[in-house]
Amino acid sequence: MATLSDVIPQLVDFHVQLSATPRGARLARLLAVEQLRGWGLPLHDPAHIVAELAANAVTHGRVPGRDFRLALTVAPDVLLIEVTDTRGDRIPEIRDPGRGLVLVDALADRWGVREGPVPCKVVWAEVSLAAGSRGSAIRRT
Repeated sequence: MATLSDVIPQLVDFHVQLSATPRGARLARLLAVEQLRGWGLPLHDPAHIVAELAANAVTHGRVPGRDFRLALTVAPDVLLIEVTDTRGDRIPEIRDPGRGLVLVDALADRWGVREGPVPCKVVWAEVSLAAGSRGSAIRRT
């Protein structure tokens, strides 16, 4: 049976711009699941990560009239999930009242935040595609 590295030897990516609304967040999850299914990748953890990051983008990163962006990038042994919103001034943190980033922290191998093109920020998460690999580190870049 072919491995992911045999099928996808180089970088593969998918990106889409969506409205910063609850409907856009739901669509982000649905599109991500279909794309991952098409690539033959695991769906469960990445779908939850996309759902949480997209929900955060439309709840905390929304600026009226501006969209958010979802990007999925596959390189050998890693899936990178990125959600870009237009509130670079609001950096997400794990807080007790919210569960979203707690779930991202539990499901992703690594996650963090980086500045995007002004006025944006990018919240990213990496999921290892190698069997038996699971680490956790938050890195802000």
